[in-house]
Amino acid sequence: MTTVQEFFEQLPSRVDPVKTAGMTGSYVFDVEGVGQWTVSVADGAVSVAEGAGDADCTISASEETLLKIARGEANPTTAYMTGKLKIAGDMGAALKLQKLF
Repeated sequence: MTTVQEFFEQLPSRVDPVKTAGMTGSYVFDVEGVGQWTVSVADGAVSVAEGAGDADCTISASEETLLKIARGEANPTTAYMTGKLKIAGDMGAALKLQKLF
């Protein structure tokens, strides 16, 4: 994957349903200069919609940072601690996101 658009298009088919079973939540990803996506998880099933909707938390990052996290090249906790990844809203919901990657 080379763009965040590709990442979000592929996300529903890439998620391991075993890891997300029982998980429910909604997340807005605000990617600087690229766009916004709403990711919803309902009992492990993942759906993605372009644009910002109601969400438990909002994750803001650059395209470079988000892609590095998605590829496993960067640690999301480190990105958050260094200010490259910002989280607004329910921090507990944000921590569950690691199951998606």
